[in-house]
Amino acid sequence: MEKNQEIALTEMRKSVQKLGTSTEKYGDPTLMRFLIARSMDPDKAAKMFVQWHKWRASFVPNAFISDSEVSDALEDRKIFLQGLSKDGYPLMIVKASKHFPSKDHLQFKKFVVHLLDKTIASSFRGREIGNEKLIGILDLQQISYKNVDARGLITGFQFLQSYYPERLAKCFILNMPWFFVSVWRMVSRFLEKATAEKIVIVSNEDETKNFIKEVGEETLPEEYGGRAKLVPLQDVVLAPMED
Repeated sequence: MEKNQEIALTEMRKSVQKLGTSTEKYGDPTLMRFLIARSMDPDKAAKMFVQWHKWRASFVPNAFISDSEVSDALEDRKIFLQGLSKDGYPLMIVKASKHFPSKDHLQFKKFVVHLLDKTIASSFRGREIGNEKLIGILDLQQISYKNVDARGLITGFQFLQSYYPERLAKCFILNMPWFFVSVWRMVSRFLEKATAEKIVIVSNEDETKNFIKEVGEETLPEEYGGRAKLVPLQDVVLAPMED
C-alpha cells in the first residue's frame, strides 16, 4: 500500500472515532472503498462510513435480509446470479420485463439490499475481504410501459452510491427500447460521475463483442452470447462463512 493511502486510512480511522463509531471490525480494504468514493478525503470518507454503519445497524439488524422477508419479490424470478466473471466479479442479471413497480417502497428497498448482499457474498472465498465488486446487467428486452420503474432504478443506484461504495465494477444495459431513453436520461441525473462512468449501454455489434469478452463466455448465459444457463437468485446456495 502506498504511503499516502496509509496516512489517509490512519486519519480516517481517527475521524470515525471522533464521530463516535469504531472501525475495529473493518479491515483496510473496506475503509479504502469509502476513501476512494470520497476522493481520498479522510473526513468525508469517515462521515460516509459512519452514515453507512448507522444505516446498516437500523435497516439490516440481523446482518442479512432473508429470502422469507422478500418472498413476494423473489417469486417474480427476475434476478439471476451467474457466478464469477473473467475478472472474478459475481454477475447479477435483472430481467426488467418481469419487474413491476412496487407499491411498498420499504419492501422494495429490502429486496435491493437482499440482492446486493447476496451477489457480493457469492464472491467470497470463505471470508469477506472488503473490496469485492459486482457486475450488473440490466436487460430491457420486451419491456413495456408497465415495467418502467424510474423510482426503483434511482433507489437501486442511490443505495449502491451511499451504502455500497466502490462495489460496482460495471453495469451493462442491454436492449434499450426507444421509449426508455428519456427515462434513462432522468435516472442519470441522480448518478454520481464515478457511477455513470461504470455504466455501458450496449447498442451495436462491437459493444456486444466487448461486453461478452469482458464478462466471459463461461459465466454469461447463452441468450447473451455465453455458454451458461440462467440461474435464479433464490436457487443460488452460498457456502457458509468462516468465523
